[in-house]
Amino acid sequence: MGSKKQKKMVIRLAVSGVLLIAGAAAEGRWSLAWILFILSYLAAGYDIPLKAARNISRGQVFDENFLMTVATFGAIAVGALEEAVAVMLFYQLGELFNDYAVGKSRQSIAALMDINPEYANLLRDGREEQVDPYEVEVDDVILIKPGEKVPLDGVVISGASSLDTKALTGESMPEDVREGDSIVSGSINLTGTLKVRVTKLFDDSTVAKILELVENASSRKAKAENFITRFARVYTPIVVGLALVLAIVPSLLMGNWGVWIYRACSFLVVSCPCALVISVPLSFFGGLGAASREGILLKGSNYLEAAASLKTVVFDKTGTLTTGKFQVAKVIPAPSVSQEEVLEAAAYGECHSNHPIAVSVREAYKREVDPARVGETREAAGKGVRTAVLENGAWTTVCIGNRKLMAEEGMEGLDEPSPVGTTLYVARDGRYLGSVVISDTIRQDTKEAVARLRKMGVKRMVMLTGDREETGKAVAAEVGLDEAYGGLLPADKVTKVEELLREKEAGSTLGFVGDGINDAPVLSRADVGIAMGGIGSDAAVEAADMVIMTDEPSKIGDAIAIARKTVGIVKQNIVFAIGVKVLVLILTALGYATMWAAVFGDVGVSVLAILNAMRALTYKKS
Repeated sequence: MGSKKQKKMVIRLAVSGVLLIAGAAAEGRWSLAWILFILSYLAAGYDIPLKAARNISRGQVFDENFLMTVATFGAIAVGALEEAVAVMLFYQLGELFNDYAVGKSRQSIAALMDINPEYANLLRDGREEQVDPYEVEVDDVILIKPGEKVPLDGVVISGASSLDTKALTGESMPEDVREGDSIVSGSINLTGTLKVRVTKLFDDSTVAKILELVENASSRKAKAENFITRFARVYTPIVVGLALVLAIVPSLLMGNWGVWIYRACSFLVVSCPCALVISVPLSFFGGLGAASREGILLKGSNYLEAAASLKTVVFDKTGTLTTGKFQVAKVIPAPSVSQEEVLEAAAYGECHSNHPIAVSVREAYKREVDPARVGETREAAGKGVRTAVLENGAWTTVCIGNRKLMAEEGMEGLDEPSPVGTTLYVARDGRYLGSVVISDTIRQDTKEAVARLRKMGVKRMVMLTGDREETGKAVAAEVGLDEAYGGLLPADKVTKVEELLREKEAGSTLGFVGDGINDAPVLSRADVGIAMGGIGSDAAVEAADMVIMTDEPSKIGDAIAIARKTVGIVKQNIVFAIGVKVLVLILTALGYATMWAAVFGDVGVSVLAILNAMRALTYKKS
């Protein structure tokens, strides 16, 4: 089981248990049976009084070590040796169980730590040299062999392989890469050898940013965690004071010091706030672990808590709901002109352009463009291009652009521009050939994501885009959003989100989902900023509170489900622990509950709360 520390504790508790049973068997038959109880006590908890003394010397008096020490010493003083040993034994058993539970919940996050590369194979002057990833510069070339971790972000310049990206995205299906593809650090090379040109320093790489997120996540506490910390700080001194009153006042009035000290010790045992102090952070830690296994990284449990009450979700369009990759959606030829002729003219006319729209036209043409047939290209700013193209041995002028360019060429009565994309009009030597509609493709799971959020109770879903208003509204209608606002600059998006924040219902939160550098300001302004981590810009990932490594909008629903389950478990544990403790405290003070009941009120409640908290570790998508 687990670490050396845990194994050592198991041995100690086993020895303590044997001595306790032996003492109980010898009691009444052997006058020195108390020695077995003392040895059992020391085997189980010799370190607890030492920790209490050390903490007192540092000014930290009222903690669980102090409570256990005072309670058990008091029980020993009044002759309740068996109960004192049982209290310490079960308390340490609860602590062991907690250590195991925490270790279990760390596994999914610790698995992320395994993505940290130890070295990089740097190619320098034709030789391969194994170096620390920190030593590699941008534009250096590294070699990644089968079975090795990808140490830095880069572009494949030679080779083909499959990458295991499970630690980053939660997806078990390997990703195939070849020359020209971008790869991110933290994945594992499975099959072929890759030669990669580095595009980012290690400090700026994907793996470094993920590890930083994980390491800092526990420093940002949820409101429930902060409440428990403050609660324990106030609660513990109060119950110690009440225990003193219970031991002294009735004894002065009625006598029977032994009875009242025993009750006071039982009172102290049950008052220990372990169940809350342990189970609440453990629940959030488990939730963070469950999310990370789904490829969802949260920068703190406070954002997990905020995600549970998301009622308004605002989306960027390009790269978030859509892929950010343009493709030809429709070709509308003029009468007596074929689609092939329109595409050919457009592909040759856009031959020298690297604009995404031009690339999508050439991809749709599906043939090689012969550069020898392309002459001079002249750009008409804000209108389009005029390109000389060789056609049947004669030079022709192909015009591609908007309606303004066509008007200059003397063409009227053209097709209406498409509301869901960009319309390119194509003409050759003054003759109108037709139009090509270019649109951004909607992500495969976008509609499913929106439908699921609606089902989960998200009441308002809005799109903010820098694209044309008509395009934004058309995409919003297609995927099922409530509202869409287009033509927005980054500052306009912030203004709109602030307006939506004012309009949201009390007690709910607002999330913004984006991917670009222009989304960074609004990601910071939202209650929960959600960035697409795979394609998202560094600035967006830096500004976000939640990072979706798979770039799937449907993961937002998973994040909300995990958050709601985690927060539900936290609330259950708080109500259960406080309720049982208050009941047993009252029964103990009145003399109806013994120290055995107090042991259940402390250790039993802690174990049950921890078991409940461990449910946060598991998540099954419904």
